[in-house]
Amino acid sequence: MMNTNKEFESYIGEASLSPIPLSIGSPVIRPEDKNQIKANAVEAMNHYANQEIAMLKKQADLIMEQVREIQNRLKVSEKIYESDMRFVPVVGQVYHLYEKDDHYTLSLIGPDEWGNSKNTRKYLSSVKLLGDHSWDLVKQSS
Repeated sequence: MMNTNKEFESYIGEASLSPIPLSIGSPVIRPEDKNQIKANAVEAMNHYANQEIAMLKKQADLIMEQVREIQNRLKVSEKIYESDMRFVPVVGQVYHLYEKDDHYTLSLIGPDEWGNSKNTRKYLSSVKLLGDHSWDLVKQSS
């Protein structure tokens, strides 16, 4: 408990809890440097804010990559739905997309499965029909 009087300051209580030195051998009590406290707080705040910003940027990059993948799937799907299909595709099955003279054909036969017959079409990609009827790019020609 502190007794404050305009003439002098005194402390009545345990010596170990005193806010002021009570004897010559007491440790020096220095006032806290408020500017240093503020500077440390601002530094810590900036450090943690920058960590959060970096994490959010990574999440945004991941989301943008997912957007690009969906856009790519849509482009491939549009090509496939413009192509000749002589069968009804089944969800989960892999098919192969070919091109000849700016005309697309979807085939059950892969680029390495033609055997002795000659394929005159250019292989573009292998695709898989997804449940939402978009097409996932499984393999693309090199």
